[in-house]
Amino acid sequence: MKKYTIDDLRDIMVQLRGENGCPWDKVQTHQSIKKSMIEECYEAIDALDSGDDHAFANELGDVLLQVVFHARIAEERGAFDFDDVVNEICTKLITRHTHVFGKDNAVSAEEALGQWEKNKKKEKNLDSYTAMLEDVPHYLPALMRSEKIQKKAGSVGFDWEETEPIYDKISEEMTEVKEAVKNGKSDEIEEEYGDLLFAVVNLGRHLKVTPEIALTKASDKFVNRFKEMEEKAVSDGKDMAELSAKELDELWEFVKKA
Repeated sequence: MKKYTIDDLRDIMVQLRGENGCPWDKVQTHQSIKKSMIEECYEAIDALDSGDDHAFANELGDVLLQVVFHARIAEERGAFDFDDVVNEICTKLITRHTHVFGKDNAVSAEEALGQWEKNKKKEKNLDSYTAMLEDVPHYLPALMRSEKIQKKAGSVGFDWEETEPIYDKISEEMTEVKEAVKNGKSDEIEEEYGDLLFAVVNLGRHLKVTPEIALTKASDKFVNRFKEMEEKAVSDGKDMAELSAKELDELWEFVKKA
């Protein structure tokens, strides 16, 4: 069986986008496929966590396809090509790893990360601490983005020194959410709820827990328990949709203790 290379992938993309290529591929733009890159990255992480190396390699291929796809579209409009993409990342790796390719020193992972951030700030002309916060992409999942913003603010000392005050902050934000609900103003409720989530992310960061991962695991746990609830209801000859709130709560407690 032929072992394809990156050059084959590039040639295939050229053909797909060519005059006699695929009707769908030919009409795509950067904007029309941008969400696919996000989706493919998530699917790659799912495959990684599954422990199936073949599936992981397959999904990484889908991620690579997105890069080649965008590069080809850019090449067609005379902006840049795949070789430029490769050149950009190689240059970035060299200029930001000055402790490897330059004269800086870093003997720990923390020091290496510090060098990376210092070089990144210089490279992007981030001439203020606010610019560092604004540089965090809006397209990141909200929990992940808030965590990164908090870390960058913390790098200049604007952070909680201990965990205990964060519990108080969460209680304070919860009180403000309740007050907003009493006032009945949707904008105010959304704002205070957002402040509560932001405080909870702060707690996770100080507890060395990644909020995005923790919430994903909590969601998976909920789905599994819900599945057990439904299986128990079916085994008892009942339809969950016809059970009262009290009966559903009792069913939840049953599977939770099982």
